[in-house]
Order: sequence, then C-alpha cells, then structure tokens
Amino acid sequence: MTELIMTGPKLILATHNQGKLRELRELLRGQIPGLDVDTQVIDAAAAGAPDVAETGVTFAENALLKAHAVSAATGLPAIADDSGLAVDVLGGAPGIFSARWSGRHGDDAANLDLLLAQLGDIGPEHRAAGFICAAALVAPETEVVELGELRGTLLSAPRGDGGFGYDPILQPEGLDRSCAELAPEEKNAISHRGQAFRKLLPAVVRALS
Repeated sequence: MTELIMTGPKLILATHNQGKLRELRELLRGQIPGLDVDTQVIDAAAAGAPDVAETGVTFAENALLKAHAVSAATGLPAIADDSGLAVDVLGGAPGIFSARWSGRHGDDAANLDLLLAQLGDIGPEHRAAGFICAAALVAPETEVVELGELRGTLLSAPRGDGGFGYDPILQPEGLDRSCAELAPEEKNAISHRGQAFRKLLPAVVRALS
C-alpha cells in the first residue's frame, strides 16, 4: 500500500465522547500507513461539527444520522456509532435509550443506579445482557454499517474504574471481571464497539486511500 501523505484532520468521529475517541484511535493505530491517529482522527467538537440528535429507532439508523450530518458539515469521511445495553429480561431495554435511561443524557452514575434498582429482585440466572454497537462510515459514494455484540451477565453492583457507561456492571461471558476491570487492550479485543469498528476498518482504509 502506498504510504499516505496527510496533513490536518482526515477522519471525524461523530461524537463528543472522549472514551469513544480513545477507543477508535487505538483500533486504527498502525492500520493505515501515514495516518497519525492522535492528530488526524478527531471528534465532532474538535471539527466544529454540530451535535446530532439521535432520532432514529435503531442503533444503525442513529449511527447513519450522525455520520451523514458530520460528513456533510466537515466535507470529510465520518464515522459514527450508536451503542447501548440490551437487557434480556427487559425486552432489550435500555437499548437506544441507554445513554439517557435516567432522563439525563450521559449521566452514567444515574443510569447505572436506575438500572440496578430495576433489576434488584432479579437473580443472576436471569441477568443476561449484551452491549450492541452499530458503526457507520459515510464518505463520498460510501455508506457502510457494521454491527458488533458483547454478551455477558449484569452484576449486582459496579466493579472497576475503567471504561465508561455501563462497563462496571457487565461481566462478559467466560470472564470473572467486569468490562471496567479490563485493560484497554483486553476490552478492545472483545468489545461490541471493537467488533463493529474492526469490521468497518476495510471501508475506512478504502475511504482514506
């Protein structure tokens, strides 16, 4: 592959969430010759792009809404994801409402507290859940969506200081630690977002080549 000669931002992640930006940068690091992920992969705020309302009714719809809006605003390829926690006993909720389950968008502590209270009487055998992610890339003549899912069991109390969102209460299948207790490289290897972004990577490489 010919090494890319790049200056300035080349890829926008349609989010204001620094945790998501860190994850994407680590997933892309070393994957595209000539791309400096620390300076050329930036978030919507750094690009001066607007925050986009998640008005879709599926993860994929919301991801595409955000990617289209940010790409149109910046003229650059844009990646967006919509992700959340789907609890089996709650029929897939909080789902697309995960970030605002408590009524305040992005209040992780309040969201955790409310969900744990709602599941207070539910035994471990009925606490199956999964993180789901839809990741979308929008670039000239390109629209791609990929999905990822991480299954596990919900703990009765938060554990760990890493990650964000509901990471402290989901224990992935086959592990004895929560997502928030995993090292970043461990989490990226199995996470729903990591799965979706890795599937999306060939399309990103084509868009930036």
